[in-house]
Amino acid sequence: MNKETWKAVDEYYQELIIKPDPRFEKILEVSNKEGLPTIQIPPSLGAFLELLVRGMGAKRVLEIGTLGGYSTAWLASGLPEDGNLISLEIDPKHADVAQRNISMFKFVDKVSIKVGDALESLREMVETNMDPFDLIFIDAEKNQYRAYLEWSIKLSRPGTLIIADNVVRRGEIINKNSTDASVLGIREFNQSLSEEPRLKATVLQTVGAKRYDGFTMMVVDPES
Repeated sequence: MNKETWKAVDEYYQELIIKPDPRFEKILEVSNKEGLPTIQIPPSLGAFLELLVRGMGAKRVLEIGTLGGYSTAWLASGLPEDGNLISLEIDPKHADVAQRNISMFKFVDKVSIKVGDALESLREMVETNMDPFDLIFIDAEKNQYRAYLEWSIKLSRPGTLIIADNVVRRGEIINKNSTDASVLGIREFNQSLSEEPRLKATVLQTVGAKRYDGFTMMVVDPES
């Protein structure tokens, strides 16, 4: 198997099951035009996140890493009428592009994009006793994943689902000699997770148009 096959299978299922939405295509178009990195999640993962939000009946969602708002829109698509989503983005330009992209959707009033260093924003949320979130999606600086996780747990409740994206790094995650900051950050995150008694977790490897990667799914253990 190769990346051409993975891409073709992705396209097959996207055309068959994940119905095209011109608004999502517009997000990608605007983001590319504005020069944002082309590192957004694939549609298959976006649809998966929407289904999780819907299936859980999640009303409060936190996203760490907004970029152009592509994953934000997928997550927000699953929110109920009284739901809300907070997305954290360090780059003002990215946040501005994301806000414009999100404005195409009816759920625009449910989404709040907070600009600034995510760790500072998370600390502020904890210090102001913000209500816990039902679902947290982590997709930002990989060398800070361990810290993101620590703060995410503090903003969780028993049963909160936490997802961390890009944890396989095309297989480099098992390279003990890697000097890549992202790989080192994920390995540190993995070690921290393995020692965290409050979480139950698994990792799912993925292939597709974005090639080889994976994500970690964690739930805050009600019995911890």
